[in-house]
Amino acid sequence: MKFNKLIPELAVTNLAQSLKFYQDLGFKIEYERKESKFVFLSFEKSQLMIQEVNETWNTGKLEHPFGRGVNFQIEVKDISPLVESLKKNNIKLFQEPQENWYRQNKFLLGSKEFLVQDPDGYLLRFSQDMGNKNL
Repeated sequence: MKFNKLIPELAVTNLAQSLKFYQDLGFKIEYERKESKFVFLSFEKSQLMIQEVNETWNTGKLEHPFGRGVNFQIEVKDISPLVESLKKNNIKLFQEPQENWYRQNKFLLGSKEFLVQDPDGYLLRFSQDMGNKNL
């Protein structure tokens, strides 16, 4: 397995609950260290680590929702199966799917995206590429 150059590691309060959430979305376990309550996950070309809170990496008091001020954009081929899985599992979307266009110099980059919070409140933005347009 080739590791990405940036791989977020999220502190979670309940590893089993978080693992179920991510697996329901289609993430797969690449490896785990059960004794450390740690799991390395991947989805398409994205990688993510989750570890149950253990006081090792905490820089301050953790309060729900975790990850305030950050959202993790995860580019996927198609957001539709993810939205269906979340709704099937009665997980509320933070933001319904919508089309957005972002300026990059003389181009507009299009994406269809939605946002959802994981069990600890981390904000995940799943994004499907819709190409680009000239300005």
